[in-house]
Amino acid sequence: MKARPIFTAIVLLGAVALAGAAPDQPNMQTARGHLMSARNSLQRATSDKGGHRVNAIRLVNSAIAEVNAGIAFDRRHNHGSSMTPESWFAGTPDQPNMKDALNALENAKDSLNRATADKGGHRAKALDYVKEAIDEVKKGIDAGR
Repeated sequence: MKARPIFTAIVLLGAVALAGAAPDQPNMQTARGHLMSARNSLQRATSDKGGHRVNAIRLVNSAIAEVNAGIAFDRRHNHGSSMTPESWFAGTPDQPNMKDALNALENAKDSLNRATADKGGHRAKALDYVKEAIDEVKKGIDAGR
């Protein structure tokens, strides 16, 4: 499992490098923050979730990588349109870390929906990963009952 710490380090270094740059693309950067929060909550959750927590972490890491790539793409191509957000948060059972992760993922999804549409396809891929992670977290909540 040496690949996971290496991938995480690469993602974090990319996030730090992008965070140090000019404060542009606030929705994408906010989404990244929510994704990191979701990942932290998922990592703190107990591991007995039928493999769904681990899948959600993998998907969140992929979403973070896509958000970073979308920010970089947009900086190179200077786009500026926006999308309307969609909201589909529904209450969750009482599992604090998984619930916190779900809330953070929902916030990331909303931020990604508010970001400008064209990021070389990376925003859309991040959004897909976030939606899959949301599904995995919900399944993990159900498995943890």
